[in-house]
Order: sequence, then C-alpha cells, then structure tokens
Amino acid sequence: MNHTSSPQWAIDALKAANQVAKQAKQEGHHPFGAILLAPDMRTVLDRQGNIDTVNHAESTLARRAFGSFDANYLWQCTLVTTVEPCAMCSGTQYWANIGRLVYGLSERELLDLTGNHVQNPTMDLSSRAVFNAGQKKVEILGPVHEMLQEIIDLHAGFWDAPKKP
Repeated sequence: MNHTSSPQWAIDALKAANQVAKQAKQEGHHPFGAILLAPDMRTVLDRQGNIDTVNHAESTLARRAFGSFDANYLWQCTLVTTVEPCAMCSGTQYWANIGRLVYGLSERELLDLTGNHVQNPTMDLSSRAVFNAGQKKVEILGPVHEMLQEIIDLHAGFWDAPKKP
C-alpha cells in the first residue's frame, strides 16, 4: 500500500492523544484518548480519555468544547483521536462545529481488533460517511499510518474477553 507521509504536527498530536488513552486504560477505562488542538495545531486546549460505553473521549470532549468556545473558533480547531470516531462521536463533533479531525486507527481496524466484544460493539461506519451526510465539510486526516502500531500496542490484550455469544 502506498500512502503519503502525515505532517509531523499530526503525529505529535496523536502521540499526546495516545498518552491520554494510556492513562484511561490505567484507570480501568477503554484505551481511547482525544485532544483538542487550537487553530495553530500545536496548543492543546483540552484532553479527554474514554469514560464508558456512552461517554466516549471524543463526544465528551466535543460537548465540553462547545460549551467553552465560540463556534467560529471551533471550526478552526482540530479534534485528534487515537481511533476514528464512531457515528455518535462524529455526529457530536459535527454539531459542536469542530472543523478538522485527525485519527490514528480506522473504525474498521478497531473492529478487526475488538471483534464482537460485548463492551465495544463497533460499527463499521466511517466518520467520513457520517460527515458526508452533513452540510458542512469537516476536514479529515486519517488513518495516520505512522501511528498505527503504537496505538494497536496499547490495545494489545485489552479486548481478549469476553466476547458475545
């Protein structure tokens, strides 16, 4: 597979998001992490680890950002997340007016990792499909191939059991 290199700022931001995911995992939560970057694509405005199956890192962060920043400002910001946002999180990002998304691992790759795990019934629905159904053009960079292994390593062993019957 041939793909272009990702910008260094995106790789650096994903490394920071993966540290948030690592902390979430250490606290007993699913290993997902997200950060919100300011328009300069360097300043971290907020960070959030996964809380539970309905309070994902991305949707929680997007709701908090919407309550803290002007919509026009948010449109210039970037949501950076270790794994591509699910349909719920993509929709929340869209409605929060966060104009850019960077993710490491795709939703499809997550499904391959988790299988039919009872705590993560992953939908095989890309954020692109969700955003394309809307009227605003959210810019997307992902998956960031340079970060795949580092993100996958954090998930290693986490989804081994229990599976749905």
